Amino acid sequence: MAISNIISAIGNNSSVYPLIVRDCGIEVPAKIAITYEQNKKESKGIAYLAARERFLDEYATSAVWLGGIPLIGKICNYFIKKKGFNPNVNLKLFKEDKFQGINYNIEKFKNTAPDVVKDLIKVKNNKKLYEKMLAGKFIASTSIPILFMGFILPKLVFASSEKKIKAMRARENQNKNQQINFLQKDKFFKINDISFRGNWVSTAASFSTQNKMAVTDGGYAVGRVATARNRNEALDLAFKMTGMMLLNFVVPKCIERGLNKLTGTQLDPIILSDKNFIKDIKENAIKLPKSSKVNDLFTFIDDIANKDSYFIKYAQKFEKLKMLDSGIRDPREFVDTAKLSKFRNEIAEFVIKTQNLSEKDFTKFIRKAKIFKTANILINVALSSFLLAYVLPKCQFGFRRLITGSDLEPGLAPTEKVVNESTTDL
Repeated sequence: MAISNIISAIGNNSSVYPLIVRDCGIEVPAKIAITYEQNKKESKGIAYLAARERFLDEYATSAVWLGGIPLIGKICNYFIKKKGFNPNVNLKLFKEDKFQGINYNIEKFKNTAPDVVKDLIKVKNNKKLYEKMLAGKFIASTSIPILFMGFILPKLVFASSEKKIKAMRARENQNKNQQINFLQKDKFFKINDISFRGNWVSTAASFSTQNKMAVTDGGYAVGRVATARNRNEALDLAFKMTGMMLLNFVVPKCIERGLNKLTGTQLDPIILSDKNFIKDIKENAIKLPKSSKVNDLFTFIDDIANKDSYFIKYAQKFEKLKMLDSGIRDPREFVDTAKLSKFRNEIAEFVIKTQNLSEKDFTKFIRKAKIFKTANILINVALSSFLLAYVLPKCQFGFRRLITGSDLEPGLAPTEKVVNESTTDL
């Protein structure tokens, strides 16, 4: 079961675990090595500096990217609670419909979950203030990492390299009257006054950590391009950052869908390793909503008799549903019925495939499904990591040669301008 948990974690493309594996364990070490080899073709000195910059930049960025966003979110939640609000109340509940909404939930759960309903009433009576606090939380948990990763960190890394590159240039050109100018564009990170009206607050406030990481990545990319030391470095970074965003947040999910469709296996290895779940399938005892229609979903999850069902258990585990300890649906949470419906259908389709199988064929089918899903996850991680750690850098170097005619890092490569001895450093 422990192995299944690990495989499941790195295969969940809606969580941060695949990013940690690809980013810290595979992509960054490979990029450092490739960067050194690429620059070594023309200059070992620049190759060392380029690898050093990549090491400092990548791991500092990973630390902020993977740890800073959740940490800032927790700090913001602490202050929201200090104001008497529960930050778990989802603003999407203000969009009332037939089966959920803030007024609907207050009325429905006022007797079964009175303490939770108090949280809803507090937010309902102070909607504007609560919106501003959640908007502030979103802005803080994205803008602070963007400011550090996109603007402050590159300046620090560039400054740490400046003395070394000048000393190296002085040694290499001691018989020439040449100095190196580092062109840096001073940019200021500005947050314009933001209107807290509209639907963006309820959408942004519901972002997962990975969603916030994607937003942060976009701002981080803008910051890196803005703080580039020259035009060629800006173009080089823009190419790299665009590729990284696609390969981190889009391509793995496309690969996952393709592999799942190819093998016909959707369920997570954790579910497939649950002997009691498999036993219930075998005995045709799995409890599911009657259909994937919204009314059937809510009828099932709001029936306390189903609180121990595998459908609800795993819907909670994979963050498609949130329940209270009492077995009642959390009234503060907005139920994404599209995700819940898809999950219900995945289980139902799996159950259908097992019907009318002999005991021997049933055992083989379950074993094969688990092997296929595990293989899908490992292939996805390996393929997406290969694209990030090897293919993207190679494409970046090809693009770099196209625009600069050189393999050297554009920010560290010598400028072609020759200056007199009397020229002072800029």
